[in-house]
Amino acid sequence: MKNFIFLFVFCLSMATATAQDASVEKSVYGIQTGLLGTWAHNESKLTNAIALRSELGLDVGIYSNSFVGSRGFLLVPAITLEPRWYYNLNKRVSKSRRVDGNSGNFLSIKTTYHPDIVVNSIDDNLNFISDISIIPTWGIRRNVGKHFTYETGIGLGYIHYFKEKNVYLKDNNGLAINLHLRLGYRF
Repeated sequence: MKNFIFLFVFCLSMATATAQDASVEKSVYGIQTGLLGTWAHNESKLTNAIALRSELGLDVGIYSNSFVGSRGFLLVPAITLEPRWYYNLNKRVSKSRRVDGNSGNFLSIKTTYHPDIVVNSIDDNLNFISDISIIPTWGIRRNVGKHFTYETGIGLGYIHYFKEKNVYLKDNNGLAINLHLRLGYRF
């Protein structure tokens, strides 16, 4: 009976010692790249399950003008604020999966502003119009090793274009899609 009690107490103490705290990290810095851009980000802890992600990067856009016959790509700065709710941290911890680096599934409201600045050159007859988008997004983020991450997300939301003088816009508002797959490095 003594051996059974000793074994039970030993197993209980090991389970307690190896338990992770199910919480987002206080602050996570990193860079990410995908097919349509590159970004630097920071995630700051607001609560145990919510982090505020701030991001600065370059989004890639593709344009085509059938009237003139020109086409190409452009790089536009992107400023993003995104509160993220990591909703499955406790479940990941109970299954002994990693939650470091805010690894988990999340729901977010991605708010991105594109100023009317183009990094590379475009034709003189073209004008980039600044916009803001608000997109509810579902995504996952996972760690590979100590520093590398991958992330994917999908969402559908709203976009508003800021009309400029002497520019015709058929509609100032529209439907926005967030579909991303990114590889990253966290510091």
